[in-house]
Amino acid sequence: METTAVKLYSLDYRDAKTYLAAALFVAGNILLPQICHSVPQGGLRWLPIYFFTLVGAYKYGWRVGLLTAVLSPLVNSALFGMPAAAALPAILLKSVLLAAAAGFAARRFGRATLPLLAGVVLFYQTAGALGEWAFTGSATAAVQDFRIGIPGMLAQAAGGYLIINYLLRK
Repeated sequence: METTAVKLYSLDYRDAKTYLAAALFVAGNILLPQICHSVPQGGLRWLPIYFFTLVGAYKYGWRVGLLTAVLSPLVNSALFGMPAAAALPAILLKSVLLAAAAGFAARRFGRATLPLLAGVVLFYQTAGALGEWAFTGSATAAVQDFRIGIPGMLAQAAGGYLIINYLLRK
């Protein structure tokens, strides 16, 4: 059985590919939440706003991830009112933490494994929950993703692994 390593990149802000990739991942982060919000509590359960940030940052580097992390919630909120403006600080914090962690893990380890992606998801959710608790003063709000969003966290790790390793292999 032949195995080949997946190619991971770190695109630069001077490269037009950075902005093209970020635009495509932002579009994914606009479309996926719309699909998930068609079912009750779909956004809370599946955490779709983070999915393409993980894929973009891991595959193409932290710069693509950061652009995707910041633009996705802002564009979604402006166009659809979701996430609500009050939720934006916590979502932006988690998104930026995700972009940084995914970019770091990809660069540090040079491969995309399920445990690495699960670790990235666990890191951004844990650190983000602490930040959300500091923002809101509510531990209940801070751990909401851990109470309701476990399916989304699992989908991020497993789906991210599949997309990075099989769909975006080159």
